[in-house]
Amino acid sequence: METLVTIGYILACLLLFSLAIAIHEFGHFIVALKLGLKVEAFSIGFGPAIWKKQWKGVEYRIGSIPLGGYVLIPSVDPEGTQVLEGGAKAKAEKEDIPAWKELLVAVAGPLMNLVLAVVLAVTLSLAPGANFGVLPAEIGSVIEGGPAWAAGLLPGDVVLKVGGREVRSWSEMQTEVQIAGGKATRFEVRRGEETLGLEIVPEKSEVTGAYYIKAVSLKNESMAMAWMPDRNPLKQLAWDSMSIFRVLKGLLTPEEAKATSQALGGPVMIAEAIYGSMRRNIWDGVGFLRFLNVNLAVLNLLPIPVLDGGLILFALLALVFRRKVPPIVVKYLSMTFMAILMGLMAILILRDSYRSYKIHTYDHTTTNQSAESR
Repeated sequence: METLVTIGYILACLLLFSLAIAIHEFGHFIVALKLGLKVEAFSIGFGPAIWKKQWKGVEYRIGSIPLGGYVLIPSVDPEGTQVLEGGAKAKAEKEDIPAWKELLVAVAGPLMNLVLAVVLAVTLSLAPGANFGVLPAEIGSVIEGGPAWAAGLLPGDVVLKVGGREVRSWSEMQTEVQIAGGKATRFEVRRGEETLGLEIVPEKSEVTGAYYIKAVSLKNESMAMAWMPDRNPLKQLAWDSMSIFRVLKGLLTPEEAKATSQALGGPVMIAEAIYGSMRRNIWDGVGFLRFLNVNLAVLNLLPIPVLDGGLILFALLALVFRRKVPPIVVKYLSMTFMAILMGLMAILILRDSYRSYKIHTYDHTTTNQSAESR
């Protein structure tokens, strides 16, 4: 019975992840059709199709690699990328269309992710079974011998700043600890009426690869996850936005880039997060899907060739200068960045898989040792 339940949760997770991808691609798809552009394929997933059907001139596909999706629009897609996008190759000639049409098609994908995020945030605000709340950055206890204990952090201390950056919750403090990495970091804490500055060197876990100061929070009375800060939909979306922009800032800050990149997760970590959320509470899973949609929207708007943001940049340049970027330049820029992104994706998948293996192996070993000791 437990196996069937697990399979059910896995299918639900795949459905949620596919929904985020499908709504993004549907934005490109419907706008392209409304503008009279030729659409040849709509695919969820990359690679060879495990299912496909031709309907009204469009081939609908489910790819064998469930890491994204694409809409094949010959007039908009950069030349050379179709082969990488699941092996589908445009049959029609690339038509020269106005830059404003390219702009609208490119913007539509991220916009649909934001629309879905808003719908989910409003749905959560109306759901009586959803748990909301913010866990304060107050120390409940300190593990003896750990970094926090060595620095003199005490139960009852309230963390105000980490590395000079203000923190307002336990999750924000954890984020700053990960970005700080293993370097000595100044913690500003309030102890009674006094404000103190303590230097703490976070410790890296050999199992998870994450950094810890080995201090425990207060009991989470609300039982809310970090991405469920408030029942107010606007505050939910604000948390999503601030979280992704903080990570992007960390990646662009030289002294923070290395630790931030090490803390990043790929498809494996996302899948595990969705699965863990769904097993805990279905509304937590919906909340994570909301968070994921905001992330997809923001990341796709980055001005990188092959992403929607790159297409938007090329279209804006054409509108401003009344001249399109030469197709050969767009082609090779797109293919180069596609290769880079695919390489980074492969690294994230391998790293996350290894980390997941170590965590589950450690949990299994610990469980067996505990059973033997009893």
